[in-house]
Amino acid sequence: MADSVRTMSLVGFMQASNVTVYSGAWRHPDADPGFLTAGYYQRIGQVLEQGCFDLVFFDDRLAMPGIYGDSVAETVRTGARTVKLDLSVTLGVIAAATRHLGLGATYSTTYYPPFHVARTFATLDHLSAGRAAWNVVTSVNDAEAQNFGVDVHVAHDERYDRADEFLEATFGLWDTWEDGAIIGDKASGTFADPAKVHELNYEGKHYRTRGPLTVPRCPQGRPVIIQAGSSGRGRQFASRWADLVFTNDHTHALALAHYQDQKAQVAALGRDPDAVKVLPLVYVVAAATEAEAAAEEHRLLEELVDPMASLVLLGEVTNLDFSRFGLDEPIPDDFLDTASGIRGFLDGVRAHLPGRALTLRDIAAHRATLRSSPRFVGTGPQIAEEMEHWLASGACDGFVIAATHLPGTFEQVVRYVTPELQRRGLLRDRYEGATLRENLGLARP
Repeated sequence: MADSVRTMSLVGFMQASNVTVYSGAWRHPDADPGFLTAGYYQRIGQVLEQGCFDLVFFDDRLAMPGIYGDSVAETVRTGARTVKLDLSVTLGVIAAATRHLGLGATYSTTYYPPFHVARTFATLDHLSAGRAAWNVVTSVNDAEAQNFGVDVHVAHDERYDRADEFLEATFGLWDTWEDGAIIGDKASGTFADPAKVHELNYEGKHYRTRGPLTVPRCPQGRPVIIQAGSSGRGRQFASRWADLVFTNDHTHALALAHYQDQKAQVAALGRDPDAVKVLPLVYVVAAATEAEAAAEEHRLLEELVDPMASLVLLGEVTNLDFSRFGLDEPIPDDFLDTASGIRGFLDGVRAHLPGRALTLRDIAAHRATLRSSPRFVGTGPQIAEEMEHWLASGACDGFVIAATHLPGTFEQVVRYVTPELQRRGLLRDRYEGATLRENLGLARP
């Protein structure tokens, strides 16, 4: 590879579910229905590893979407992220079937304690030989709260205040074992050096934990930290803690501005901006010919997404019940303005449909569909050209590729796009590091 060419990071984005982030995924004629089997996830992991992806990353929620009509009925009927398997087990089966692929899982700082999360990811890092990554989320809605015995979800900024403490405690727990603490001297009977294993005694406003962790120091030092907050508070949080920042900007111009802002915030905190990778979420529809890719794009846009599936997922994110409106009824701006977490999404819909009030059908056509993120459609060379433009222009350090169906999306990317990226020197052709951090070019803490 030419030294002057910057290589990209690639992440496969999915859910341990009947669908992906694309809500019509289960209806695709080529979708594998075996999402309740270990072999399903192992096959996907092997495909991504064949394509030299850095990481497979699982999104998650802690409840079925149940805001719409105060019921899960439409969620169950349409299959709108109805199933959500436990991610620690899911990643364990992928770890057993792969050697290099990073393993990322979403865990909430609102509904799990720091000790549990620290132990889970330290264990995964050891058993995968240094491939664990944690996507830090604060959770999104009241339905999740109610599954954990709380009536109402914590307010947005308070969640991030709590999350800052959570990360302080978790990082502290990971560091309670020093490198080289285990001696394993059978003759003397000394298993580990007490001087290298420490209590933490963390005391915060929201969390307390004594330590030490019951898992020795990770192969990576600490698992890779992922964050996807797009609000001002979310970007601050990511700048302090994240190794990888996932974004979801609808245009190249927005992605470029977000990239520059995020890197500047990282630098302002005294961190090296090059040590934090910013990766936008994109859809990729790849085929042998341009016509075949266009036909597939049309099917994905027009045929497979039930409007109700999109609306129940929109309610999940906004904590708003859209059942009071008809599909073709204009939605009052004052109602939309109360929604949290979708300002960029609404701006994108309005830019696509200027000059008129939005209806529920308009919103449903964009939420959890290919219209919700940038999409690269075409042959391998065409898609690689677009990806190279984003990378070379400073809009990203790589991409989070969202699947429209599984394992088909990733198989098509690996078949058509990966070889072209490698030919251009934009993507590795083999793994050179022993851990995820090494393959990402990140220092061990």
